Amino acid sequence: MKKITINNKEIVLTRNMIFSIICMILLIAFVIIGNFTLNDYISRILNNCAIYTVLGLSMNLINGFTGLFSLGHAGFMAIGAYVTALLTMTLESKAKIFYMSPLIFPFNKIAIPLIFALIIAGLITALFAFLIGAPVLRLRGDYLAIATLGFAEIIRVVVTNTQNITNGALGIKEVPRSANMIWTFSIAIFTTIIMILLIKSSYGKALKAIREDEVAAEAMGINLFKHKLLAFIIGAFFAGVGGGLLASILGTVNPTMFKFTITFNILLIIVLGGMGSITGTIISAFIVTIGQEWLRFLDSPMNLGFMTINLPGLRMVIFSLILVIVVIFFRRGIMGSNEFSWDYLFDFLFKKFKYKPLKKGE
Repeated sequence: MKKITINNKEIVLTRNMIFSIICMILLIAFVIIGNFTLNDYISRILNNCAIYTVLGLSMNLINGFTGLFSLGHAGFMAIGAYVTALLTMTLESKAKIFYMSPLIFPFNKIAIPLIFALIIAGLITALFAFLIGAPVLRLRGDYLAIATLGFAEIIRVVVTNTQNITNGALGIKEVPRSANMIWTFSIAIFTTIIMILLIKSSYGKALKAIREDEVAAEAMGINLFKHKLLAFIIGAFFAGVGGGLLASILGTVNPTMFKFTITFNILLIIVLGGMGSITGTIISAFIVTIGQEWLRFLDSPMNLGFMTINLPGLRMVIFSLILVIVVIFFRRGIMGSNEFSWDYLFDFLFKKFKYKPLKKGE
């Protein structure tokens, strides 16, 4: 332990805090340097890792910490992505793309910077979450999952058929690619800090109590509906921000991007990392994103010498099998409901590789 004094207040720095601060500084330095030196392919993978971290944390707040079974993240992402695209595009691009049906007011008169667009996108997504959550969150278990999944599909169908807002099935192109590694990792770090503060607060303890036993939580005076709705709204806000980042990174957005598959990918992240673990979600987001990219060669024709195999989609089959094996042996995920600790890691390594003197005769 090390003690420092700031404004006449004594702060105790533990080994875990010191190493966490060092890693944060190294991460910030890597992101700043990498943003200008890494090639587009590596940058895209790392950007996806950061975006899926935001999406995984937002879904884990709802499913992992609160114990709800929500499958509506694709719908929240779609709202955030389209709002961000419409707010950041130039007026010239809007006039060129919406030639079949003019874009409605006020989107046809607005072009604002990305940071404000992301905030507005998150707030609009949170509003939709309130509207859908108010009636739906009174349901439980599978009924809630079906209702939220239906909401996501409704959003996708509406997006496909609303020509004067989303350009229909054609999608929206020429979205300014303002986001980069600094943007995505900054928002991922900000989301992580907010989630840590939230979970460590009395509100977070109430969410965990609801997850463990709703009857007991209600008996302790916790307003179940209020806390569930707030968790749903906060999770949706960050899902909308994540969708907006995705639109800014890709430079295009269309309805096919927001099928149930993307919700399934986020669900895999939180299950693999651990339901109710912030650090587990972060670790899993990087593993899943990089793993899917690393196995991409399986989708290409492979010459085995005596025959050529061409099975599009084999990558996801192999990746799913690997995840099934991991889940079988680690049923609670990588971290379970625990958080990563440098103290635990160092103690484990010390015990694992501790020197043991030889006994006589050995």
